[in-house]
Amino acid sequence: MTDHCPLCYIMQKTIKNARVNRLTHLIQEYNIDKVVHIRGRYNCLPDYLSGYSKEQDDELNDIEYGLGSKNLSLLSSLRSYDKKFKLYSRESSDNQNVLATMTLRPRKNQTKISNDTSHAVTNTDSHQEFDIVSHKQDIKKRKVTSNISQNYFDTTKLKIAQKQDPDIQKIVRNFNLKSNRLSFVLKDDIVYKLIKLNKPSTKQIEVIYLPSSMINSLLSACHDDPMSGAHFSTDQIYYKVRNHFWWPRMKSTIERYVKACRLCKQFNISRHKRSSHLRSISPPDGPFALIGMDYCGPLPRTPRENQYVLVITDYCTRYVTAIALPNCTAETTAQAFFNEYICKYGIPSVILSDRGSHFQNKLMENSQKLIGYNHIYSTPYHPQSNGVVERFNATFVTQISKLQDTQYNNWDEFLQVVVFAYNTGVHKSTKFSPYELLYGGPARLPFHRQPTQFTFDKPVDYFEQLKKTLRIFHQASKDNILLQQQATNIYYNRHRCNPELKSGDKVLTRVYGSKGKLDLKFSSIPKVVVEVHHPIYVVEDESTRITSQIHIDDLRPTLSKYAILFKKKIYLLVFTS
Repeated sequence: MTDHCPLCYIMQKTIKNARVNRLTHLIQEYNIDKVVHIRGRYNCLPDYLSGYSKEQDDELNDIEYGLGSKNLSLLSSLRSYDKKFKLYSRESSDNQNVLATMTLRPRKNQTKISNDTSHAVTNTDSHQEFDIVSHKQDIKKRKVTSNISQNYFDTTKLKIAQKQDPDIQKIVRNFNLKSNRLSFVLKDDIVYKLIKLNKPSTKQIEVIYLPSSMINSLLSACHDDPMSGAHFSTDQIYYKVRNHFWWPRMKSTIERYVKACRLCKQFNISRHKRSSHLRSISPPDGPFALIGMDYCGPLPRTPRENQYVLVITDYCTRYVTAIALPNCTAETTAQAFFNEYICKYGIPSVILSDRGSHFQNKLMENSQKLIGYNHIYSTPYHPQSNGVVERFNATFVTQISKLQDTQYNNWDEFLQVVVFAYNTGVHKSTKFSPYELLYGGPARLPFHRQPTQFTFDKPVDYFEQLKKTLRIFHQASKDNILLQQQATNIYYNRHRCNPELKSGDKVLTRVYGSKGKLDLKFSSIPKVVVEVHHPIYVVEDESTRITSQIHIDDLRPTLSKYAILFKKKIYLLVFTS
């Protein structure tokens, strides 16, 4: 029961709103038969959580209830009248009982505001509280202003740094050689490099040979500083630096520095395709050895109260079973799976599904132990793990949308005929129809002629012939699936580097869920890789010791050190983010 009338239709109408959809999925965890509207005055019990009744005259409503005599001075100060802010005490308004005051803020801004204004106020003067807040805000503003103008690159130290650099001093000692005079210039005890900005041009300009000890500070000033670089790309930083400074392998050094930037990793959007290779699931030896299960929906609610479709696909035959359901609760899922699948086709060996609450719950775990099958789960936020079922979801929704009426609410009437048409058609991977692989022969359709009659001397002859036919079909189907997977892998894995991580590497994890355009794309706190099962990795939070299973495509390694080769000598540059 609720006094909020729109909630009565939350389970009946499809609303294109992300917040309402999340609330609908949370409600699916409870067995709700109906939402009934009642007037607010009769909805007394929930009201005690958010307010109180003004008609009751109880001492519990008294602001002084439970307070001893030692707090009388505090009470008197709370009742005082502040002329500056026009605040009235209880004596000035006896009919109004003030229990407390509350300031409401958006959830995402609570942490930021609390960090800036967290303090305890014991003085009764309200203006002192506001002075403290304004003082802290001024400090915060000064910090922000100082961060904007940060620049750790000091050109006055250039001469000293060049004298301490062994490569530059070697050039100075051998400056009389003809080859060095063509590419370097010495002015005011500073070594300059002669470079051409454009290849067709013969004009050369003089740029400072930057010593290796100052590379880190220069890149920090050109990339991290908001005014100079603002965390732009490698090319932007390179073209800003090359007209003023030079050092060996400058472009690669800048590229590695940008790749090591923590903020760039957290906020940058990758414009390239996922880098990992495709790993296919080996086809099982027979039907019902491995099945995939997934939900499709919510779809428009039909007159039969159906809104979801439970899709079950056999990985061997590609035979599909689709069940229209009114909701996707754990109880509905377990009941539909038992009645509509197990009681018709038997108990499968392995079930593959995602980690939704309708599949990963105590009821399904108890069913697994009671019936006797193995239930495995796909990698979080990686639907490709159960790609066979996901692909059919995209197929049947398109076909049903072509057959439904003009009201777009009777899709469940065409669900079974669309599934039957799919099962009787030749599958691209197996080169057989799922119906034929399951039953040993093609299905008879309305446009088919009268089937050819087969006669067998004994009933067992038909059984032997059926076993022989199914054995041939299943082996040929398995070979066709392997060939199709091999061709798909070759096409998918082209131009993909397939990176691998090691145990102990620190990584950032992709942030999923609703987020704004300015929010993090990857986590701010790095996690440590503790188990390697490429392309699946188990990472651990060092502070909470919580582990999670994540695909390589949702990880970004944190890079902090690079070895850069300068003329057969290695200098280790530490890039701090």
